[in-house]
Order: sequence, then C-alpha cells, then structure tokens
Amino acid sequence: MSIKDITIVITSFKSEKKIRRCLNSIDDECSVINVENSNNSEHKRNIESEYKNVKCILSGSNLGYGKGNNIGLNEVKTKYALILNPDAELFPKTLEQFLKVAEEKEDFAIIGPGIVEDKRNLIDGNTKQVKSVKGFAMFLNLGEFKNIGYFDENFFFFLEEIDLCMRVIKKNKKIYYCPDIPVFHEGGHSHDSSFNYEMELSRNWHWMWSTFYYNKKYRGFIFSLLLVSPKLISSILKFLLFLLLRNKEKKEIYFQRYSGLANSIVGKTSWYRPKV
Repeated sequence: MSIKDITIVITSFKSEKKIRRCLNSIDDECSVINVENSNNSEHKRNIESEYKNVKCILSGSNLGYGKGNNIGLNEVKTKYALILNPDAELFPKTLEQFLKVAEEKEDFAIIGPGIVEDKRNLIDGNTKQVKSVKGFAMFLNLGEFKNIGYFDENFFFFLEEIDLCMRVIKKNKKIYYCPDIPVFHEGGHSHDSSFNYEMELSRNWHWMWSTFYYNKKYRGFIFSLLLVSPKLISSILKFLLFLLLRNKEKKEIYFQRYSGLANSIVGKTSWYRPKV
C-alpha cells in the first residue's frame, strides 16, 4: 500500500487562511477533496491553482460538517479516506503510520490518531480498540461502510462523529485509537477569527440541538427530555439574568442554547446558520 491509496476529505467554511496550513502539511502525492460549504468560486479557483492534488467542490451553501463530508466521501475512489478538519495538520510520517496500522488491523472500520496540541511534544502509546474517536481526523476503511452509510446528515454540527462510531459499533465493526499516529489540531479555529462571535452563537445552538437529537435517536424521547431538562431550565434562567444585567452577548448565547434545545425537542431540523 502507498499514500496513493488514501484520499483526504476536508470540509471547510470560511477557512481560506486556515486551510492552507493544513494543505501544506499533506504530501502532494495524496489526493485531496476540499468541500467548501459555500459558493465561493474564488476559493475554488485559488485552491485548485495552488495545489494540484486538490479538487475543490463548492456545496453552494452551508450544509454542515456531516453532509459536507458525505459529499466528499461519495467522490472518493481509493480504498481509504481520511476525514480531516481544516485546522489540523499532518506530520511527515502520519499517512505512512495510518497505513501501517491498516495493514496490522485489516478488519478495521475507523482509526483515530493521537491529537497533538504542541508540535514539540508528540504522544506515545499503544493501539487499542475503542468505541469512539474524535472527529478532527478519522481514517476510514471505506469497504466497511457499505451497509452502514456515512454521516447522519440531520446533524449540522456536533456529535455526528459519535453517531457514526455508534453505528459502526452496532454493526460489530472495529474502531482503533492509535495515540502514536500524530495529527496536530488547533481546535475551534477552522474559520477566520473575525467570525468568532457568530460562530460561538452557532456552536451553542447546535450543541444543544445535537445533544437532544442524539440521545433521542438511541435512548428515546422521554429519556432525552429528562436528560436535557436541567440544561433547558438553566438556559432560560441565565437568559433572564443577563437580560436584567443588560449583557447583550451573554443574553444572546443563552437564548441560542434555549432555542437549539427547544427546536430539537419539538422535532424541527437543525436549521440555524451563522450570520457570516
């Protein structure tokens, strides 16, 4: 096997600056599909002219992380795919190490790498079988997903990777965590910093929406409602508190938390989009 057996899928949104550091870390022999969740033709033109191994697909609008990844995965022709966040970076041997573990664990469905937050300190550890891995970098053995499918597109953001891992485990397929495969992840910085507040509102809305939806999906409506009731009450009380204190930003954050939960409870789709 070689790195030509891997296609990297990167779903981006307003990540023109961040994604270049990610792409610069990838060997140019490895094919990359960048799904940009917009209709930004300038982004597509610039990325494809700068990186000859990258195909950029414009989704036309902000479809979310899971649906964006699915668009990319459905274009993959290789045996393996690596889902990668735009604020992640590979090390020179990362792809080779994924392939080494893939040869040792031929029946794997997903391999999750170690998260490196300081490039000076890499992680050592043994490969072990787990029930889930983090979504910033997921190495997929695509043949194992024929009767599972990829990401649940009802999730716009948050818990879509946990849901995918749950469906993999339910089909008695294997997930491995390999801490000595290094991938740097900045975390929470996939977009331009000028959008931070709007993205914070979006994160709060979708975290709450996804929390209820995920638990309802696997544990039922009543359990999920009992689970989130304290969060619902807390968001209402804090909204009222910050309304009285005239703290506009905090008030808006807790309103979005309430709104995300309320919309999920009544069965509405994850419709909220950041205003950027």
